[in-house]
Order: sequence, then C-alpha cells, then structure tokens
Amino acid sequence: MNGARVLIVDDEPQILRFLKPALEASGYQVLHAASGHEALRLIANSAPDLIVLDLGLPDMDGKDVIERARSFAAAPIVVLSARDREAEKIAALDLGADDYVEKPFAIGELLARMRAAMRHARTGAAPKTRVAVDGLTIDMEKRLVTRDGAAIKLTPREYDLLCALAGNPGRVMTHGQILTAVWGPAHKDDTQYLRVFVGQLRAKIERDPAQPTIIRTESGVGYRFAEST
Repeated sequence: MNGARVLIVDDEPQILRFLKPALEASGYQVLHAASGHEALRLIANSAPDLIVLDLGLPDMDGKDVIERARSFAAAPIVVLSARDREAEKIAALDLGADDYVEKPFAIGELLARMRAAMRHARTGAAPKTRVAVDGLTIDMEKRLVTRDGAAIKLTPREYDLLCALAGNPGRVMTHGQILTAVWGPAHKDDTQYLRVFVGQLRAKIERDPAQPTIIRTESGVGYRFAEST
C-alpha cells in the first residue's frame, strides 16, 4: 500500500494538520478537499486509492458525495465524522461507504480500517472460496464448515448468512445489507429476525458465543466479520 493516494475530504484545518503527517509517515500520498464539489472533482481527475470523508461539509452533505462518487468511482470510502447517530452511519454505508469511524478517533484504528478497506477493494472482484479465521474454516466449494477440523452442522439459511458475512471480512455490513443478501429485499427491515439467526450461528461457530470474536456487533448498525487468517 506504499504510495497509495488518499483523499481527505474535511473542512477542519486541525484535522488535516493531524492526519496529513500521520498518513504520510505511513507511506501514503495525501490529497485534500475542503468541500464536496472539490472532492468530486479530485475523485474524477486524480483517481485516489481511498477516500476519508467527513459528512459535515460546507457545500453539501457528505452522504451526497458518497452517492455521486459511487456513480463513477469504486475507490473505498471510510467515513470519518462526529455524527454518531445510527441512522447516519447506516445511510452512509447503504449509499456505498465501506466503513465508518467516529470523531474523536485513534489514528491506529483509522489506519487499520483504511488497510482493511483497501484489501477488500483489491480482493473483492475475486470471490473467496475458502475463509479461515480463529480455527473456523469455511470451504465454499464443498459447502463445508469446520472448527479445529471438526465439521459444524448448519442449516441452509445459517450457511448462507455465514457466507454473506465471511465474504466481507473486516468490513461492517448493515442489517439491511445482510437481510437483503440472504433473505431478499422484502425482508430488509426484519432486524430482530436477523439477530435471532446471528445468535444461533454464534452458538455454533464461536469459541465463546457470549464474547464473540468472529461475528462482531456494530451496535445499532450491523455486524463485522473478523479478517481472515
């Protein structure tokens, strides 16, 4: 990822003063836009490898930037915003953002989320056929799930749910995205239904279902599957 171009879209000078040297020290080239229109111009003309986007911009809402950018660019977008309402996170993710980090934030967490988003962008075009994490192995060609070599029996719906999550390691998926992928658009609001299935799935695949490490909850938003090993 050395030399990757990162576009920071934020109108707060102190954020740029903090982020720019930190990202450059990690080997990134840094571009900056202080408005939504400037961001869209740079996305079109400079083709950044990743976008770090604030939602509170002076000329337009950051969610509008996501929606417009997604019409012509595939670069991963990590939202970095002080807005902590669950509805804002869900809307940004459903419009095409890859992740969401709240202000104030730790630079280590942001860098980790950026790396995960770029890994996903690189590998997303090639569907995974095998996922391994924390002793759990999912062989999608054989439709076989094992924990430390022992087969785990899943229902067809549990298996579909597991594959939907495992296909996006390290990336938060909203309830609506998961429900649509597994049950179809008519069920995109059946959040309680999803919680029941996630609970059943955790009981079968987690070492300690009460302290899950593979399927992690993003409170009020959705779930994040652990990165593969």
